[in-house]
Amino acid sequence: MKLLVRNLSRSTTEQEIRLLFTAHGTVNECTLVLDQTTGKSKGFAFVVMPNESEANSALTALHETRVAKNRIRVKIAQ
Repeated sequence: MKLLVRNLSRSTTEQEIRLLFTAHGTVNECTLVLDQTTGKSKGFAFVVMPNESEANSALTALHETRVAKNRIRVKIAQ
């Protein structure tokens, strides 16, 4: 299942996101979206988790939690 993580702090790293989601299950892929010109985070990422129940658990647990002073939003990517 592919999840969209929004409202990330510009300083949050891909590794930090991966660690957050790994606590809830296996993460196949974690992609922090970067601005091509500046190389800085655009404030959102995609996380792919193969197990649907683990992905749902992560979504429920992490949606609206604070990461680096920002309240992140997690939903299923369309």
